[in-house]
Amino acid sequence: MPGLSFVTRIAAAGLLLLTAADLGFAQSDAFGSFRQLDSTGKMPKLNAFSATPGESAGSIAKDVRFDARLTADSDVMQEGLAWRVFSPITGVDGKLPLVASSDGGSAAFQLAPGDYFVNVAFGRAGVTKKVTVPSEGDFQKQTLVLDAGGFILNAVAGADQTIPPAQLSFSVYAAEVRENGDRALVMSEVKPNTIVRLATGTYHVVSEYGDINAVVRADIQVEAGKLTQAVLQHKAAEVSLKLVSQPGGEAIADTAWSVLTAAGDVVNESVSALPSMVLAEGDYLAVARNKDKIYQREFKVTAGNNVDVEVLMRNANPSDATTAAVVPN
Repeated sequence: MPGLSFVTRIAAAGLLLLTAADLGFAQSDAFGSFRQLDSTGKMPKLNAFSATPGESAGSIAKDVRFDARLTADSDVMQEGLAWRVFSPITGVDGKLPLVASSDGGSAAFQLAPGDYFVNVAFGRAGVTKKVTVPSEGDFQKQTLVLDAGGFILNAVAGADQTIPPAQLSFSVYAAEVRENGDRALVMSEVKPNTIVRLATGTYHVVSEYGDINAVVRADIQVEAGKLTQAVLQHKAAEVSLKLVSQPGGEAIADTAWSVLTAAGDVVNESVSALPSMVLAEGDYLAVARNKDKIYQREFKVTAGNNVDVEVLMRNANPSDATTAAVVPN
């Protein structure tokens, strides 16, 4: 298959794309790292075998071989494939019986003469072909073309602020919007820097930074035989809150917090001396409740600018509003 290297950087609508192009590198440098199925050998292990229903016990099995390519003109794939062979005759459970299976690269089976459906999967990409094993003569090796590629997802806050991987997750949806306004979910809880293998086409990717309101979306194109690195840009930052008796003082324990948007919508509530959260860019109000008193402070979140927000305790009555300091982390 073609070797790949990241060569193009495009910034548009909060998405940076590093597109893999064919530069003649070795296969192991690029799609050689597409390993979501454990495999240690070039040839797959045969996991199951049964004769086609209806064939006599005396039928002589034939050697049947298959290989797969990402594109019609790419090299034969050596690993990362899942092969499944099914009988075309529906079983009593209404499903096609599994005849044989293997994981790895090119596949070799012994099958009795008859018809079969052969499926090969490469991550979420796959193709199925109907084949006939002849009773006379040899079976010519079959090549299946996956028409597949992939992408690696990551994200930054602001222009280039690194986001801890534990605070990021991605979901991949089909690009088409259904009649009810939803999209079909393809994959969920995808971690950053994970290679996602998919059939060619456009996919709708949703990135969540933290678990409150920092969400960004982008449509990403998967091209056959290519690996694209997509970096989404979040307009968000991490905010830490603390109630203090004086600027720079220790955080007061047993404090209940509410964070509201400028429109008055509650986006987060917690009980902690020093709560930390990720918020989308915008204006907010922090409300601290300690014993029978309430303190509050307006603050602004700027993309990529992590801050500590201090709310000062100053002779407050239950409804008093106080000033606070906003200190960059």
